[in-house]
Amino acid sequence: MAVDKGAAFWDDRSALLAGLGEEPPRIPAHFGYDALGSDLFELITELPDYYLTRVEFGLLKRHAEEMADLIGCGSIAELGSGSAKKTRLLLAACAARRPTSYLPIDVSREMLETSGRDLAAALPSLSVRGLWGRYEAGLAWLRESEPEPVVVSFLGSNLGNMPPAELDGLLSEIVGTLRPGDGFLVSVDLLKSTRTLEAAYNDPVGRSVFTRFRFNHLDHLNRRFDGNFDSRNFQVRAHFDPETSAVEARVYATEDHFVALRALNLELNLRRGDSLNVGLSYKFRREQFVSDVTSRGLDLSAEWIDEEWQYGIFLFTRSHDLRERTDEI
Repeated sequence: MAVDKGAAFWDDRSALLAGLGEEPPRIPAHFGYDALGSDLFELITELPDYYLTRVEFGLLKRHAEEMADLIGCGSIAELGSGSAKKTRLLLAACAARRPTSYLPIDVSREMLETSGRDLAAALPSLSVRGLWGRYEAGLAWLRESEPEPVVVSFLGSNLGNMPPAELDGLLSEIVGTLRPGDGFLVSVDLLKSTRTLEAAYNDPVGRSVFTRFRFNHLDHLNRRFDGNFDSRNFQVRAHFDPETSAVEARVYATEDHFVALRALNLELNLRRGDSLNVGLSYKFRREQFVSDVTSRGLDLSAEWIDEEWQYGIFLFTRSHDLRERTDEI
């Protein structure tokens, strides 16, 4: 497989500076997914209370054949592909029907190379070409370089890992990338009890994988931007905010101190109790989510929701040119 790269695919200083300028300061989610962070997240998916991966895997296992029939399987581009363990179920169903192209887009080059090699070896009729970078850069590449009909896949409930303004912008970019006949396959975590959500996003007794994953955000910034974050000066906690319907993961300063990111010429003055947001996970109401996406000019073609209504996978399609829709209105 090939892994495309370039300056345009990895220019994220502006995103970091914008996030650190918020209140509380926020480290964008993709800074958690270097090689180590990606490995740690795989361990998180195995925690007993982290239901998301387990439920999504079950939906894909039960419905991959139906999904493959609906999407047509010519070319699939996945935002935030990670290990592609779940997506592999869909790709296998597609590759059994016809030769299929898979374009994983991820911020971890190592994960792209590993998962791409494994998929190509396991599925001979699947061609894999990885795009190393953030979602926006991958979508730009699709708009410029992908002439065939495509389904943009966004699994793993990753849609919920960004503030509303960023989510709005990304959805607009996705819709703007799709042409008539293209599809958008997306999963979201549905709203549920505070107890269930906080158990899912905090370490169980005797485990520290969430803690290590969140501290890795700080270590990643140290490596990338010549920083001096010291995880010994922080403690970790995730909580659910019913007003925003979001789980917020934060690292809290345990003492007053300064942190410098010298490559950014930036210094943070942290007082004891101050926090940095290192993870957002918004939860959705099914009706509101579908309404938001369809209001942008896509049609809901199918949906798959587990029996307990914890999690949903939705297939939207663009049936016509958005300019035609505007003219009709």
